[in-house]
Amino acid sequence: MKILLSYLKQHKKLLIIALILATINQCFSLCDSIITGKLINKFSTPHVEDGANYYWHANDSLSDFMKNLAFFMGLSIGAAMMSRIAKNFQDYFTNIVIQRTGAQMYTDGIKKALSLPYKDFEDQRSGETLGKLQKVKSDTERFVNLFISLIFQSLIGIVFVFVYAMNIHPLLGPLYLATVPIIASVSSFLGKKIKIISKQILGETTALAGATTESLRNIELVKSLGLIEQEEKRLNETTLKILGLELKKVRFIRSLSFIQGTTVHLVRTALVFSLYCFVFNGVIKVGDLITLMFFSFFIFNPLQELGNVIAVYNETKVSMDNFAKLVTSASEEVPVSPSVLGEIKEVDFKNLSFGHNIENGYAVKDINLRIKQGETIAFVGPSGSGKTTLVKLLLGLYRPNTGQVLYNNIESTKINLTELRMQLGLVSQDSQLFSGTIKDNLLFVKPNATDDEILQVLSKAACHNLLKRAANGIYTTIGEGGIKLSGGEKQRLSIARALLRNPKLLIFDEATSALDSITEEEISETMRDLSATKQQITILIAHRLSTIMHADTIYVLEQGEIIEQGKHDDLLALKGLYYAMWRQQIGERKK
Repeated sequence: MKILLSYLKQHKKLLIIALILATINQCFSLCDSIITGKLINKFSTPHVEDGANYYWHANDSLSDFMKNLAFFMGLSIGAAMMSRIAKNFQDYFTNIVIQRTGAQMYTDGIKKALSLPYKDFEDQRSGETLGKLQKVKSDTERFVNLFISLIFQSLIGIVFVFVYAMNIHPLLGPLYLATVPIIASVSSFLGKKIKIISKQILGETTALAGATTESLRNIELVKSLGLIEQEEKRLNETTLKILGLELKKVRFIRSLSFIQGTTVHLVRTALVFSLYCFVFNGVIKVGDLITLMFFSFFIFNPLQELGNVIAVYNETKVSMDNFAKLVTSASEEVPVSPSVLGEIKEVDFKNLSFGHNIENGYAVKDINLRIKQGETIAFVGPSGSGKTTLVKLLLGLYRPNTGQVLYNNIESTKINLTELRMQLGLVSQDSQLFSGTIKDNLLFVKPNATDDEILQVLSKAACHNLLKRAANGIYTTIGEGGIKLSGGEKQRLSIARALLRNPKLLIFDEATSALDSITEEEISETMRDLSATKQQITILIAHRLSTIMHADTIYVLEQGEIIEQGKHDDLLALKGLYYAMWRQQIGERKK
């Protein structure tokens, strides 16, 4: 919970105001009971009879009685008004603290999640992180609100009652104070049980959020294969598991409330009977008895909610532990004093090796090559040969186990990766489009781009047919993931997005592998036209060799190593792996 305290400290002025107002609210609320007691004490002496009239004191007239009654009533109304005004402002400032704290934690969580190394995202669902952040936000808001409105005000009430009771009689203060640890110890014992269940519930809820996000994101596949009932069953199993845990938690909370309520009732009854004894012995007056009985409601009623407070505290603690784990995770490494990269004109791989688990071997091993501005190179090879791993190393998503990636002869670990990535254009097999319009998807990489710039890159990417059938031009909505577009149109839009930055390093990672042969040839022609400009370094990764024939140098990978390199015709003449792959693909086409 230390991390929550660190966030609350940032709004300590507002929090202090809220606590002061809570103190004023509670004190004036308790003052009303004191006023009632004083009124009863003043007029509780035996009355005298004077003919048909009755007076509280022999020397008091009815008008005096009414004046005193009006005075005390005015005090009571004034105290109630002050309490109500303080309560309204207390809620206002409390909500400001809650909303700002929750929003800041959520924002920091998102910021941290985006700064984590790429490998951290490879083993988890995207919806899980979102679920954790939403949970910590809601739990924090509940706990802070409960702390101010219940816990803090109860503490103020206990101090107020203790001081007032001590002024009446020295034994009354300790008598009230002794009741608190009895109730607190009972609540604490059962509260520990709730913490374990809360942790299990959070884990299952997070998993459910991740699974649901996956199902909705892949709704096309789910519907197309008739898997709706299967997915419903899978998600319902998790939901029922959460329900079982929630019911178990409810049983614990109800048990806690029952035991707590019974304890509170017994303690309060014992206290009230003790007060009767004080009245009987003439130690306190009847008005004091009434005041102290009212005080018992102010103290014991909130204590009955201690079970819920402990449950909320434990849930919040579990959420905060998960949040702390996220925000304390190691971020992507950033050099303290990065070297100035400038425009990318050269890329070198020197003795480069990388593996997720090097005990099982390297994904790529001993890679040495140099690429200069204007050149087009290609990586080809069987599945699992390390082509995509090389791209991720190039993008800085992975860090080499051994060797170096150099940009303009500067090691990648010594440059600001953001500066590097701002010069990159990437077109992958999965086009990774977003919900919104054509324009929105292009502005994603360059928010200040003009409509003219957007139309220019769409033209370069040969998106003429897409714009023809787009009812609202670049303002046409394409749906989540470009669901309204064909495969070829998605890829052309991805190419246009990559070009909008005027990249100095343009990467096509299996950009045509999921397309039909006609669309593949059209996209390949676009790629060749872009390569021919010689304005950037172009890197192609492909299974289909026909798409990379124009490359200046083709590198053939097998089991993570470069086994052949050269131009298309030179590699065919070697009659090695490249030649075998070419013959196989040509044979497939002839069939």
